[in-house]
Amino acid sequence: MSPFPPRTGPVTLVLGGARSGKSAHAERLVLGAGAEPLYIATAEAHDAEMAERIARHRADRAGRGWATVEEPLDVAGVIRREARPGRSILVDCLTLWLSNLMLAGETPEGRQEELLVALAAATCPVVLVSNEVGLGLVPETPLGRAFRDAQGRLNQAIAARADHVFFVAAGLPFTLKPA
Repeated sequence: MSPFPPRTGPVTLVLGGARSGKSAHAERLVLGAGAEPLYIATAEAHDAEMAERIARHRADRAGRGWATVEEPLDVAGVIRREARPGRSILVDCLTLWLSNLMLAGETPEGRQEELLVALAAATCPVVLVSNEVGLGLVPETPLGRAFRDAQGRLNQAIAARADHVFFVAAGLPFTLKPA
């Protein structure tokens, strides 16, 4: 029996590789819900190239009805504050969120549990985007291996709690859950 209360809003996980089309698919899911869309952006601009990417993403959402919250660490807190009937939430992405946590010296497991609790209590649809990083080579550094392992554990935990899981490759979504 699950320690989590029953959800009133479905949770969807969209996995894929870099530039696979996962974010575009997730955006379509959220906009297709017919509710007020909220975009939780986890990216931080640590250099000029990333600042340009973030600006491009903001511009892409402009005029399409998105409200945006930029939050690199407290994703669970934003979900708790912002989830309500009549809204749909997109978290893009868990991979950057996890790297932010690790670089800040936080323990990912504790924040992962906070996120699972927030998802269980969400009163609206929540779609989460994450990279599948376990399909490549074994990372060369201890930090790279720790990140890959933590990302795999995070993806498994979210997928276990999710109502729907998609894997996107070459812009094509494959349904993993429900099977």
